[in-house]
Amino acid sequence: MVSMTTAVLEPKDMDWIGKGVLGIEWNDGHKGVYPVRYLRQHCPCAACTDELTGELRIKPDDVPLLIMLQDVEPVGRYALRFKWSDGHDTGIYSFTFLRRICQCDICQPVKLEQPKIKRLL
Repeated sequence: MVSMTTAVLEPKDMDWIGKGVLGIEWNDGHKGVYPVRYLRQHCPCAACTDELTGELRIKPDDVPLLIMLQDVEPVGRYALRFKWSDGHDTGIYSFTFLRRICQCDICQPVKLEQPKIKRLL
């Protein structure tokens, strides 16, 4: 008989790894990095993201620079729901979605170069 077990992706631990950056350690050992403003800007709810195309309806500048994560609650064994300081709380962030948008150096190895600043003197 063939075993049909598959590993289920789940957060093992969460903590703050920097000012405004949420860290999620996954049960497969990956340590995810999630700037909270980036999470809010990519909210998957129907008001923020088009359900058919996946295109963001919310513009990056619509999210305050100083957005705070006020609460996190599990949704079943597949997602997290965040409550934001701007009052928004309808986004259900599946574990698969969160892993896909991880901002760590492993998941996002190509960083845009900072523009060179010319010296005036």
